[in-house]
Amino acid sequence: MIPEPVLQILTGPWGVLLMGALVVGDAFLVVIPGEIAVTALGAIAMSQGTPPLPLIIAVAAASAWCGDVACYLIGRLVGVERWRWMRASRIRSALAWAGRRLSTGTATVLFTARFVPFARLAVNLMAGATRIRAPRYLTLAALAATGWAAYQAAIGAIVAAMLPSAPLVAVAVSVVVAVALGAVIDLVVARFSCVHAAGPND
Repeated sequence: MIPEPVLQILTGPWGVLLMGALVVGDAFLVVIPGEIAVTALGAIAMSQGTPPLPLIIAVAAASAWCGDVACYLIGRLVGVERWRWMRASRIRSALAWAGRRLSTGTATVLFTARFVPFARLAVNLMAGATRIRAPRYLTLAALAATGWAAYQAAIGAIVAAMLPSAPLVAVAVSVVVAVALGAVIDLVVARFSCVHAAGPND
């Protein structure tokens, strides 16, 4: 069982606020476990009945949207070359990829990148740097964030529904499933991008 003091925190307002903070931070630092927090709280919501699953999805979506918009504003107001970390080779490669993908399909890349942490950062920065119109970006980012939040929370809820008598196991299993699915999505997106990039030269 989950220790009672921990359970009280996670099922109360502080649990939702902590999740929201992690999701916002995850937009900038990919090592912050935003996805894991949403999935774990989704499992707890299903096994304990609180906090409400719709609240978790709403807060996670709003937090993800705020983090993405902050990155968009950085790209728009500061650019993608001013700070040293932006000039690292891995960042430059990711930004170049994001720029190419945004030029061929803004909606598609915003939705797919939301599920790939490092790509998400690059895409949102480049969306601002290339001055994609704010109303269009804000709308697409909101839809992508909502879909992502519902997906992450649903994984936890589904696993918890399958393991109703073992909430701690349900949380652990749902996190493993979410990480595994995230890795698969990352691989598929990367492979698709390589094929798409190579296509015109074939």
